[in-house]
Amino acid sequence: MKEQDNQADSSPDAGNKIKFNQLAAYGAGGIIPIALFNVAGILVGLMGNISLGLSAFWLGVILIIPRLWDAVSDPVIGHLSDNTRTRWGRRRPYLLLGGILVAVFFVLIWWIPKGEMVREWFPSESGFQWFQLSWILFMLLLFFTATTIFEIPHGALGMEMTSDYHERTRLFSAKSFVGNLFAMSTPWLFALANMEIFKGPGGNEVDGMRYVSLLIAALLIPLSIWWFSVLREPGFKRASQQKKTSFWKDMHHTAGNKNFIMLTLTIFTLAMGFNFVSLLGSYIPIFYVFGGDKVAGSWLLGINGTIWAITGVLSVFPLNWISPKIGKRSTLFLAIMLMSLAQLSKIVCYNPAYPYLIVIPTILLSAGMLFFFTLGASMVGDICDEDDLKTGHRTEGSFYSVFWWFIKMGTALASFVAGTLIVFTQFDETQVTKVDALQGSIKEFRARIQDTGNTKSATFNFTGLKQKAQKNADILVKHMHDKEKSSDRNRDHYSALTEKTIAIQKGIKALDSTQTYPETDHRLAVLETDITALTRQSPFTLLMMRIVEIGLPVLLGLLSVIFLLRYSLTEKRSHEIKELIQIRNGKRDYTNK
Repeated sequence: MKEQDNQADSSPDAGNKIKFNQLAAYGAGGIIPIALFNVAGILVGLMGNISLGLSAFWLGVILIIPRLWDAVSDPVIGHLSDNTRTRWGRRRPYLLLGGILVAVFFVLIWWIPKGEMVREWFPSESGFQWFQLSWILFMLLLFFTATTIFEIPHGALGMEMTSDYHERTRLFSAKSFVGNLFAMSTPWLFALANMEIFKGPGGNEVDGMRYVSLLIAALLIPLSIWWFSVLREPGFKRASQQKKTSFWKDMHHTAGNKNFIMLTLTIFTLAMGFNFVSLLGSYIPIFYVFGGDKVAGSWLLGINGTIWAITGVLSVFPLNWISPKIGKRSTLFLAIMLMSLAQLSKIVCYNPAYPYLIVIPTILLSAGMLFFFTLGASMVGDICDEDDLKTGHRTEGSFYSVFWWFIKMGTALASFVAGTLIVFTQFDETQVTKVDALQGSIKEFRARIQDTGNTKSATFNFTGLKQKAQKNADILVKHMHDKEKSSDRNRDHYSALTEKTIAIQKGIKALDSTQTYPETDHRLAVLETDITALTRQSPFTLLMMRIVEIGLPVLLGLLSVIFLLRYSLTEKRSHEIKELIQIRNGKRDYTNK
């Protein structure tokens, strides 16, 4: 492709109206930052804790490190993107490279080596857990670096594809639209990973995610080629004539823009509040609404996530109607109110008797968040126009990278805080993993019995499988006894669980290879059902989770309003800036002509 492919059309509205093929291609890029960026952190935290038995605290620590790395990579990629000059433009090469790398590293996150050789290298349980944490950390560093390589140039490209105040909101709305459309499937990843076709008999969610992640990669790689081939850079001709600038000069200049700082603090503060509790939002449906039933909880998360995504998709339309009517800043304030109302409604809507009430806060929160983040990115573009009028220089990559640096730092801090909060609430991940081991052995037992169809011809297998289940039951009984003795606040809770575990232990011992196939299968089915109740967490843990998950975002939402009130770039001033830029550039749109 030649450089002229990046040039704008010569029609009067070339710099203002976005053609549909460009709108669709740019919008599809929302899949990576809106869906995968969040799902990787949430699923690693959730599955690492409840499936691998890794400490919530240490998971929180390793989840913060990639975000800290973003403090370096985001501004560097933004600066490199601003100063790149190739025959394909300064943004598009990063879209191709970044998209493919995101696909590869998303898969590798879940393929944690676990064979006999690894076990020989790390024979102790603690050593193997540290190996798993190290693998996850290394792959997350690569994954988030790849996300940065894609997202920063992609966001910067969106700011220069049009100079129209509201067309820019439409462009970022398309990104939110497609990103949320894809997000309909991401909550179902946990449910898919729970399906036996992916995880296999006796496997867990992490085993299932190995194969589910391959489906994601098979989608992303062709999309990366499409983005590179279809998208154009209408501002590249002018940008290619700009003098290259130093990294530190760009960072200093960006940090000196008052409106940019106020807008960034507004977005950062509220995003931080919701990121603090995003992980808890996955725990509560499973362990409070469904009492620890991960399968039922995962389906609720999937349905809830689909409602979230549908709402996000549909909210694009009222956003593009409301924002021109009342202005971007007022619409941003409306978004904060919607999100706060959503949190407060959870006081009533977190209800085990009526689990699907959770869709009410989901609808409110999804609409508010779409308004909030779409407008935030669009308003950074308006600030770039204001800066261009003052300096005659376009540095969308630097502004966009610093904007996302703040948001990612909030996510990093939130990852650490979320893990700390889970520890504070006294969530017992050891209990969950030991129950999983017991339930997995019972499921494996049932699968072998059903495959054989005749217990008498499988005496050897029967004995071995029974011993495996008994061993897991004995380990769980000991854990429950230990927790009952050591926990004053939750002693009654663990006492009740101990009794149930002992009853299951006796039920396993009562299994006999002389019993008929239907009788044995029925007994195992009853045991499998009874085991689910053993994952129930203490009332104190569940109460603290709800208080934190509801309250923190509301408090930080109030702080974000204070920052928003100090943002002074009005719609009227933005229109004046556009006209002045056009006059300065000889009545041509600044993007290229």
